[in-house]
Amino acid sequence: MLPSFRMKREFNALLFAVLLFVGIGYVNPVFLTVQNIALTLQGSVMYIFLAVGMTFVILTGDIDVSVGAVLGMSAAVAATLVRDGYPLWAVVGGALLVGGGTGLLNGVGVTFLRIPAIVMTLGTMGILRGAMFIYTDGKWVENLPDFFKQACQICVCGINLFVLVAVALVLLMQIYLSTARRGKYFAAVGDNLDGAVLVGVPVVRIRIAAFIISGLCSALAGLVYTSQIGFVGNVAGNGTEMTAIAACVIGGVSLAGGTGSVAGALFGAVIMNTINSALVFLKVPAYWNNTISGLLLLTMVLADSLLHRYLEEKARRKRLNARFARAAERRACDDARA
Repeated sequence: MLPSFRMKREFNALLFAVLLFVGIGYVNPVFLTVQNIALTLQGSVMYIFLAVGMTFVILTGDIDVSVGAVLGMSAAVAATLVRDGYPLWAVVGGALLVGGGTGLLNGVGVTFLRIPAIVMTLGTMGILRGAMFIYTDGKWVENLPDFFKQACQICVCGINLFVLVAVALVLLMQIYLSTARRGKYFAAVGDNLDGAVLVGVPVVRIRIAAFIISGLCSALAGLVYTSQIGFVGNVAGNGTEMTAIAACVIGGVSLAGGTGSVAGALFGAVIMNTINSALVFLKVPAYWNNTISGLLLLTMVLADSLLHRYLEEKARRKRLNARFARAAERRACDDARA
């Protein structure tokens, strides 16, 4: 039942994204032009990377609110390196080192030091925000070379390169989570931590790996951000953690852990970016963005909580009915012998 239910939630997210596009296009037909749809998908790439990494963490029953700060710090490191003439491999490696190192720090703090994930990642977020300000000396990182800024405009067979990379990553991660034995461990840890320990799942390593993956994906998002924006400001990545969490929840990833997929997170990321773009087309003031995103997140979390409560009650009733049926069979057998 759970796999089909999960697929239903993913389908609902996809359907919601389609209806959102059609509804906004009805109000403003320009929104449904091929050019605008392409721009919306390109703008979603950063959120897709964040949501993919966040999915791994949420699947294990944890949360990572440092992804925005990791994005900002990774972007700042990448921007300074590419501005100073370092080769591309060093630029990408520097960003990934920041992301992977932060993820490792978060994972160790949560698993070995027993710090709650929300507290650990909040602390990491604050540290990275301060470190970013010190690293950039409080200034914007500008004057990036043209080849780096134009990378976001490269197309392969008419499709943006960054979009292709994001979709390829989602496909690979989806296959890994759904078919690989170790991939299934992430959901197993979030679904029943004690049970996972009893059956021999390396819980500590899986939880640390989830945070590292989240950090690496945030670093990739930072690279995308730097290329698309063309500079890095002091507030780069602020608020993106809420968008990433909302994208996961909208895409069917349960905050309770154990349920969800990166495919659903992709749809959720597209929906969140579409809403932001729609506000521009509908001429809604920009300061409403966070309000609408917050309301949407609260609505989806409430719906997710009610849904899980319903499923747990349904499962409980099914178990009780099965017990009553077995008891009735035993009584019938005893009466027959008598």
